[in-house]
Amino acid sequence: MTEIDIYTTRVCPYCVRAKQLFKRKGVAYTEIDVSNDEALRNAMVERAGGRRTVPQIFINGHHVGGCDDLYDLDRKGGLDPLLAGAAE
Repeated sequence: MTEIDIYTTRVCPYCVRAKQLFKRKGVAYTEIDVSNDEALRNAMVERAGGRRTVPQIFINGHHVGGCDDLYDLDRKGGLDPLLAGAAE
């Protein structure tokens, strides 16, 4: 089973776009809202190698990056294999 974690904030249009892509693909994800939680945001930054912007997206533990990275991966044909559990 594919595990997707997406770190978001409540007012982020890029977070909405990323979640919309996952919904179109029919995959479930775990949303981690870091809006008002400094500890969660710090955990996200550490996990994302220092990146502080949202969304930060992880698929099966692999750091995909943000929304633009997710859509770029999809355009290049790399997202579906990741969602299927294959290595990038």
